[in-house]
Amino acid sequence: MNRENRAKQFLPFDALKGLQEALREKEIEQEEKIELAEERLTELENEFNRIEKGINVNIKYYKNKQYINISGIVTNIDYVRKKIQINNNENISICDILNISI
Repeated sequence: MNRENRAKQFLPFDALKGLQEALREKEIEQEEKIELAEERLTELENEFNRIEKGINVNIKYYKNKQYINISGIVTNIDYVRKKIQINNNENISICDILNISI
């Protein structure tokens, strides 16, 4: 048996493919979504209505059972569906937003 083939037999074997990735995902701390009071929802809606395309915003929002902060340029605003798009790739619903700063 040549040296290369002999070395291959000692490579690690992952019998449960994807298990390590699944375990890493479980390690991420999950948060409960905060239910906002009516006053705060009204404030958020007013802030949302002041946002314009092309401005830089900081948004804290709920996604995948955790709160995420994102900063970027507003690329699209859907006032009917109450969604905002940041950096051409992140679509955020107003109901998931905890805080907006312009």
